[in-house]
This record gives sequence, structure tokens and C-alpha cells, in this order.
Amino acid sequence: MTDRPGDTDKFETMAVTHAEQPSHDDRAGDVTMPIHLASTFEVGGIDPDISLEDLNPDENQYLYSRLSNPTRHALEKRLAALEGGDYGMAFASGTSAIVATITASVSPGDHVVAFDDLYGGTKTMLKELFRERLDVAVDFVDARDTDSVSDAVRDDTALIWMETPTNPLLRLCDIEAIASIAESVDATLGVDNTFLSPYFQRPLELGADVVVHSTTKYLNGHSDSIGGAAVTSDEELANEIGFLQQVGMGNMLAPFDAFLTLRGLKTLPLRMRQHETNAAEIAAYLDEREGVSTVYYPGLESHPQYDLATRQMDGGGGVVSFELDGGLADVERFVGELDHFALAVSLGGVESLIEHPASMTHSPLTPEEREEIGISDSLLRISVGVEHPRDLLADLESAFEVLD
Repeated sequence: MTDRPGDTDKFETMAVTHAEQPSHDDRAGDVTMPIHLASTFEVGGIDPDISLEDLNPDENQYLYSRLSNPTRHALEKRLAALEGGDYGMAFASGTSAIVATITASVSPGDHVVAFDDLYGGTKTMLKELFRERLDVAVDFVDARDTDSVSDAVRDDTALIWMETPTNPLLRLCDIEAIASIAESVDATLGVDNTFLSPYFQRPLELGADVVVHSTTKYLNGHSDSIGGAAVTSDEELANEIGFLQQVGMGNMLAPFDAFLTLRGLKTLPLRMRQHETNAAEIAAYLDEREGVSTVYYPGLESHPQYDLATRQMDGGGGVVSFELDGGLADVERFVGELDHFALAVSLGGVESLIEHPASMTHSPLTPEEREEIGISDSLLRISVGVEHPRDLLADLESAFEVLD
């Protein structure tokens, strides 16, 4: 499932050791990458012929941690390898990774086509920062229909921005087909791969130009670090994103958070398998439970894009959304009865969470905008953790019994 042709190491091996092998030449032989907290590094001497661009972290050449840091560099190398890319850049948040990637891809006067069912913060960013302040035209389309993307692109389209699956309705878009559309107009295709991680989906292999993540979620996996990343094999784009990370925005991931994410990646394959196992059981339970009107999970055969899911994904992931058959008062009673699902935003940690998109993650959208994309007051989103599935199912059942 996780083999990739041409790789020396398999995914599970890279997740544990890539860019972290001990070397007695430059450190004590730590079997894990230490936290390099130094803000600045001693250089060997004055050489007027060497510029900042000549410094090579792969050869242990460092000057200042905003530019590059050994712990962050190891994480960036590993993230690139897991996504099948050549260049990785780690940021202080997923939002900052998205801002830098979009900024590197467009100029004032350019045009962007984006999925209409994006994370609320990303959609707000595209509207209020890029459209309103930076003079970038943005059209939102239902990218489940590939023709809608094709119809929306123009000669001045510089970027197509996708999430798949989307947050919170778990809608999919055909990455390979949209990559062909992007290529036809010489546009960059960016894909937010946060919901699946590279364990279950690798958009670069399907033709995307750049992939972004909130490393806060599955990549770190323990709800104790905020971060983001961008991965690409396009050297010119990587240079632009790297410039924004190091100089233009100075918004890089701190060494301690890089260490935490490196640690989290070691168990990514193990966690993702358990997330999916638990999510599949919960989705199947909800699909049969009275009091639930709709279940959204791409691993269910009832999902309208199940065939696409099986074609471009290696698993259904760990997020399940569902509509309670009731109103806002029922939602409040339901979540109030849960013990194992904390009411909290975010996702991808080992613990199970539940959130109410209309009042939490998607509250920046107007009620009309939420209604337009299908986010109702009765919609709940579960980030399924790695606890025993029987405990999670029993917890949900106890909450349903209050409503019965």
C-alpha cells in the first residue's frame, strides 16, 4: 500500500529514519535528531566570495536559524521524502504555509480558481487578503465536477487551489484530471493534503505542483505543536516559497516544534492505520444509526465519490462528518453527553475530538455562505483518535440515547 517505485526505503522506514541517521562526524551519535536551539552558528572564517545562497545545510553549513536550522532541515527533508518531492519548507503554521505558497504563485492581476468547500480560514484568506487587498481575482467552484474547474480557468489563471478531502464535508476532487487542466493554462496546482497525510494520498504523484499541510494535524499527531509545510519538486517555486519563509515573511517553524513533528512522524503509519480502522467502524455505525440523516466518509461505499476515493487514495482517513436529525438544541445536548470526544477544533491527534463547524471552524463564513456549501447547524465533524473503537462507539451511543 505504501510502496513507491524507485524508492530505496519504504514509507514506514523513511518516517522513522530519513534525514535523521546518526553521524559521529558532527554530533555525539544521537539516534534521534536533537533540538538545535541556537539562533546563530559559528562560521569557519571570512570568505567574501560566499553568499547566503551558497550555504548548504546538507553539508552542515548554517549561519542563522531563521535561514536554516539543523532540526528544521531534518524535518523538511523527511517531509519532502514522504510526499515524494524534492524540496520541503516548514512554517510556523499551516496558514502561513498556505499564504507563502499562494503568494509565491500569484501576482496582482492574476486569477485563482479554488474549491468552494475549503477550510473556512483558507477561504477567508483568499477573499479578504488576496482578492480584496492584493488585487487577485478568485473564483470558487464546485471542484467535484472537473468540468466546473475547466470552465472557470482563464488565460490569466495562475493558480488552482484544491483541498481533497475537503473540510468538513469530505468532498473529493480528481487531482490527476485537474492537474491536466492546470497544465493546459500553465497554472500551478496546489493541493492541501492535511486530511489524509502522505500515508494515504500523495498529490505530487498525481500531477500537483505543490502540496501543503498543517503539520499540527496528522503529521505531528499529538496536539502539542502548531506548524505547516509546503513540498514541491519545482525548483523555481521552491525558491520563491523558501524566500518568503526565510526573508519575505520570516515565518519558519521553531526548532522545538520541528523536533516534536519529527518525533510524531515516526509513528505516522501506525497512527494512520488505527485512525482509519476506528473511523471506518464509526462511519458504518453512524450510517445505520437512527437519528443520523447523512454520513460523510470517503471510505464508505455510499459516499458519492467512492470510486474516485479508491483510485487516488490509499485509505479513507480518520475524519467522519455527519448530520444529526435534529436542530441546534439537539446538537448541544448530544455533544454535552460525550466523554471520549472532546469538543474542540483541530484534528489528527491521537485523541478523539468533535466539533460543530457552523459555530467553530467555519464561523468566519456568513450563514448564507455556509448554507451555499452545505454546512448546516446540525453538522458535526469527528476527528477519530486511536482509542479502542468499542469505547468510542459506546460513547456515541450514550449520547444518541439522550436524544431517542
